[in-house]
Amino acid sequence: MQTKQTMKGFTLGALAAAVLIGLGGCGDMSRRNQDTAIGAGVGAVGGAVLTGGSGLGTVGGAAVGGVIGNQVGKGR
Repeated sequence: MQTKQTMKGFTLGALAAAVLIGLGGCGDMSRRNQDTAIGAGVGAVGGAVLTGGSGLGTVGGAAVGGVIGNQVGKGR
């Protein structure tokens, strides 16, 4: 059980690092596109956490987070 929990922590850490590195390329994006990308990243991490690292949960979370981020950026 300890190995599974360690692997889950490593996976989430790697995912968070990938999101942060990916956001470094957002410098020339519009604010709305940045909000969409940030929402997708946060949604992916949330989906992964809520579903125990399921790929489907991660992708689903990214899709929902991207839509929410896009709509939040709409008013700016």
